[in-house]
Amino acid sequence: MDSEFFSNENPIEERLPYPTRPMYFHDGTSVEEFIIPEEDKEIVLEQLYPFSPIPKLTDEVEDLHSGKKFIVKDFRVTWEHGMNYLVSPYYPESGGTVIDWVGEGSWVDDEFDDGEMKDEDD
Repeated sequence: MDSEFFSNENPIEERLPYPTRPMYFHDGTSVEEFIIPEEDKEIVLEQLYPFSPIPKLTDEVEDLHSGKKFIVKDFRVTWEHGMNYLVSPYYPESGGTVIDWVGEGSWVDDEFDDGEMKDEDD
């Protein structure tokens, strides 16, 4: 993949240089899905993943919308509304985008101790 493509500060808005195919939803609508070669997946993930740290392609995460787990390398990228969207493999059925991915050690999995939030006046 041409690394100069991602020299822009906002690669999410610059269309990826890959061919596309339609991704269909249950209601019959569709969006364009990029066909990303396996050898480019890590580069695309690094450029489109909006959080830190970036997961490894071999990490397992869960799509909160579908309640299903997947390996990060199975992500998909769509072109919608003039932007690249990093989505789960279950996107057509659940609508889960990258903000809905939860992995081991994420904040959702953290235990919360009510005692840590006591009022100082108590």
